[in-house]
Amino acid sequence: MRQQPFSAIVLVLSFTLALGVSSKGRDKQDDDTVRVFIFAGQSNMVGSDSKVKDIKRFPPFAGLEETQGEVRFSYSIGRDGKMESKGWVDLQPVNNVVGPELSFARKVSGAIDTPIAIIKCAAGGTHLGGDWNPDEPIGFKMYPLALSLIRSSLAELNKQKVKYRIEGFMWHQGENDMFNKDYMPNYGKNLKNFLAKWRRDLKTPKLKFYVGELCTKTIWGMDLRPRMYAISQGQKEVCREDPLAEYVPTSHIGVEIGGGAGLHYHYGTLGQLQHGENYAHAYLRTIGKETKVSRPLKKWPYPKGEKIKLFILAGHRNMEGERAFVQQLKELKGKESLLKDNSKIAYKYNLGGGYRKSEGWEPLGPVDYYDTFGPELSFAETLREKLTEKIAIAKFTHSGSQIIDWTPEGSMAADRNLYPRFISFIKESIKELSNKGNEADPVGIFYHLGENDMSFNPYRKQAAERLQAIITQSRKDLAMPKLKWFVSQQAPTDDKRVNHLDVVADVEKVAAGDKAIIHLKAFDLPPQEKKLVIDTMGIIRLGEFLADSYLKDSRTIRGKK
Repeated sequence: MRQQPFSAIVLVLSFTLALGVSSKGRDKQDDDTVRVFIFAGQSNMVGSDSKVKDIKRFPPFAGLEETQGEVRFSYSIGRDGKMESKGWVDLQPVNNVVGPELSFARKVSGAIDTPIAIIKCAAGGTHLGGDWNPDEPIGFKMYPLALSLIRSSLAELNKQKVKYRIEGFMWHQGENDMFNKDYMPNYGKNLKNFLAKWRRDLKTPKLKFYVGELCTKTIWGMDLRPRMYAISQGQKEVCREDPLAEYVPTSHIGVEIGGGAGLHYHYGTLGQLQHGENYAHAYLRTIGKETKVSRPLKKWPYPKGEKIKLFILAGHRNMEGERAFVQQLKELKGKESLLKDNSKIAYKYNLGGGYRKSEGWEPLGPVDYYDTFGPELSFAETLREKLTEKIAIAKFTHSGSQIIDWTPEGSMAADRNLYPRFISFIKESIKELSNKGNEADPVGIFYHLGENDMSFNPYRKQAAERLQAIITQSRKDLAMPKLKWFVSQQAPTDDKRVNHLDVVADVEKVAAGDKAIIHLKAFDLPPQEKKLVIDTMGIIRLGEFLADSYLKDSRTIRGKK
C-alpha cells in the first residue's frame, strides 16, 4: 500500500500545479501528470446500503472488490466515527462499502494512459445549506473538513515531487436539503456559491464540476416528488449557467431493494457501480475520450414497398432490463444467438429516458449501457420462428420512471414527463420506415406495467386509471383509434401495506372494457432473487411470453375471420 506519513509543514506549499483544466490537447510530456478527482456528497456518495460481497452478483463489475494498486486514494468518510486513510493509500473499498469511485477509476484508467488519484470526503445526512456551506458551516462542518483533506493530500503529492492537477469534482448531494424550508428553495443559489468557493480556495478557476442527478427511482422519487424536483431544478439551473458544470443523469441506475414493500432510499451495490460509470462517461466525454460503438445497418433489410410489422416496446426498469446481464446470457446453453447482432431486424431505441439512443436504425442486439439487455432479444427470436412477415422493433424505456411520468398530463415535475417524447419517438419510427420506402404496420404497443408503482399505496391505487389515460390519449395523438396495447404485468408487490389494493383486478377491468387492450399476466416467470426486478432468466422468459401472447392473439383474430 502507498501509505504515507502526514506532515503539517507542507500545507503551505503552492497549488499552482492544481489547475482544473481539461487534458484534451495536452502534449505527451503531460502523460505522467496525475489527474486528481474529488468525490464529495452525502449517503449516495458514501455508498450506503451497498456491500462489497455483492459485487460478484453483477458480472460487468467483477473484480472491483480488489485493490486497484495503480490508483492513489485519500479519504475521510462518515460523520461521527469517520473512516480516514490518513494519507494516500491504494484505491480499495472502505468498510465493506461500495463507493462510485471504484467503477469510476477502472473505467477512466482503462480509457486514458495517465495515472489518476481520488480524494473522497462524504457523509450521509449532510446539507449543502449547513454542513457543506463554505461561508458558515454548521453541523458536521463538511466544507472545511473536505478542504483540509484535499490540501493535505495535494501537499503530500508535492512532498513526493509528484506532478498533478485537479481534473474534476464529482458532487452527489441534495436529498437532505429538501427537508429544510430554507435550504430547498435556495439550493441552486447555494450550489453556485459552493462551486465558486471551491474554485477560489483550490486556486482552480477552471475546475470542472460533475453534478449527479438525485435518484427518482427510490421511494423519495414518488412520495417526495415535489421536493426532489425543487432540488433538481436548482442543480440544473447552475449547470445551464456554468459552462464548467455538467449535470450527470443517474435516475436510471439500479436501486437497492429494501424490505417490506421493496423500495429504498439508496442506490445500493449495483447502483453505486453504475453511478461511478456515469461520472466516468461524463468525464471521458469532456476530454474527447468517450468510447462509442458504431452499430450501423450496413444494408437495409427490407425490400422497398414491403410492409413491415412494427413492434413498439415500452416501460420501466424491467422492460429496460436492469438486472439482466450479457455475461450471464453467454452461459445459457441454447441462447447464444441472442448475443449476436441481427441485421435482418431493424432496431431503434431510446433508453433510460434518453440516456442512450440509437443512431437511426441499428441491427437488433444487446445495446444497453451497463452490459444489460431487455426482453426484446428473446421476443424477436420467438417471433422470427413463427412469422413469415418482416419485423422491426422500436423500444422506449426509462427505468427511473413511474406511470405518472407516462401520462399525458404528467406531474408538476415537468422535466420528468415522458409522454410527449414517447409519442414523438413512435411517430419518428413510423416516418423513418416510410422514408426508407417501406410501409409501417404498427402491430401494437407492448408496455410492461410500472414495477415501483406497485409498492407505493397512492401510485398503486391510481395505476390502472393512469394506464387508461395513456392508452386513450396515445390513440388520439397517433391517429390510430384501434391501436392495440399489450399490457404485461408481473406479480405485484406482496406486502400488507398495499395488498388491500387489487391492482390486477383494476387492470383487468380496464382491459375488459376495451377489446384492443390485451392484459398479459406474467406471473410464471422464474423465481427472482429480489422484489420488483427481474433477472437474466426472467427477462428472457418475459420476452418469450410477450411474443407468444401476441402470436396467440393474432391466431385468435385470424380464426375469427
